[in-house]
Amino acid sequence: MHAPIETINIHEAKTHLSRIVEEVKKFGKPMIIAKSGKAQVKIVPLDDNTPQKRFGFMKQSTCKIPDNFDRFYENEIAAMFGGENE
Repeated sequence: MHAPIETINIHEAKTHLSRIVEEVKKFGKPMIIAKSGKAQVKIVPLDDNTPQKRFGFMKQSTCKIPDNFDRFYENEIAAMFGGENE
């Protein structure tokens, strides 16, 4: 069985609309706004069909990574761990 949908009165909704919208978005749970104890509207999150892009976000960047990037400070790092480096 599903938990009941939270109901808030219209005065509280006007006072805290930004917070309410963020909660509906964040938790995906709808809320009902009531006036004089009678439900008036339901706020529901929109389906977000846009894919979340993360990997490859710097493809268009002009940043250049040097070929020897993985060897930067290798002598210093080896010395810190007591190893010997050629």
